[in-house]
Amino acid sequence: MTTRMLSEIAEQPAALRATLDALLPRIGEVERLAGRTRQLLFIARGTSDNAAVYGRYLTEAHTGRLATLAAPSIATAYRRRLDLDGVLAVALSQSGRTEEIVETLAWAGDCGARTVAITNGGERSPLAQSADLALCTLAGEEKAVPATKTYTTQLAALAVLCLGLGADVDAADLRRVPDAVERLISDPGDLEAVVEGLADKPGVVVSGRGLAFSTALELALKLKEACYLHAMGLSYADLLHGPIAVVDRDTPAILVAAAEGPTLAGTVALAERVTGAGAPAFTVGGGPALAAVSSAALNGPDLPEWVAPLGLIVPGQLLTEALARRLGIDPDAPRGLNKVTRTD
Repeated sequence: MTTRMLSEIAEQPAALRATLDALLPRIGEVERLAGRTRQLLFIARGTSDNAAVYGRYLTEAHTGRLATLAAPSIATAYRRRLDLDGVLAVALSQSGRTEEIVETLAWAGDCGARTVAITNGGERSPLAQSADLALCTLAGEEKAVPATKTYTTQLAALAVLCLGLGADVDAADLRRVPDAVERLISDPGDLEAVVEGLADKPGVVVSGRGLAFSTALELALKLKEACYLHAMGLSYADLLHGPIAVVDRDTPAILVAAAEGPTLAGTVALAERVTGAGAPAFTVGGGPALAAVSSAALNGPDLPEWVAPLGLIVPGQLLTEALARRLGIDPDAPRGLNKVTRTD
């Protein structure tokens, strides 16, 4: 059986190529809009919020600008006006029709921010229409409820955004992403072993740090919504401050890292600590160093750290789809979820 989710995972290389072809020529537009701004405010919910975490780390690590995550209830429930002069507000919504996000972006503009929309909903979506600049991804229609190709193309749009903000990275790295994702789909690593290692477990801790933290959050969300696991997504710094006590034989850890970067050594040390305590430590990425200390390893992309999250999530998506089927769950239509979520 081929699920819609699996088919849409396989569509990601093409979706990424189309999105990059459309958005990379627009770096100059971002430069002009952001020229008089000094910090960023990301507005999102759910999977888009996990993408925004990537945007925040990327912005701060590679452009030197302060970036924060918005609390939409300040706009929609408390209706408090803030001074957002000098702020670039970036709203993310896969559909472009989530009312709370549309309303919050309009509020940001009314408070003095310049505004950007990142959406797969097209130029005519309410979110795109309300923004000063719309960066529309070209993932195509996504029918499975768990977001896959709309998430990775959001990350691509955020990478382009940061290039427009003057990120100290090589833009050519982005062109390597679709091929790297294609290789991961063909060879995700020891997928069956990780599926079997989680199949009888009620919960799991998913951890990463820095740019990989967004992947840990997104993988935890996918395991919750499609496999009904009690999955906690944590920075490994937070994990070490107490919650590591929950990691045991019945609550394994999934540790995520790029193959390079300042957080890799800490992730390797955490994996050693987890397995040393007798708990399983499954890993995603991290190169040979992390795989060597894992209970079973999923491959990561051969990409620099700044774009690694665009590939790191892919083995996690494949894990979610395979584990859901192993548990007798339809990953295309998890209970209680819809493509467009309404919040107050």
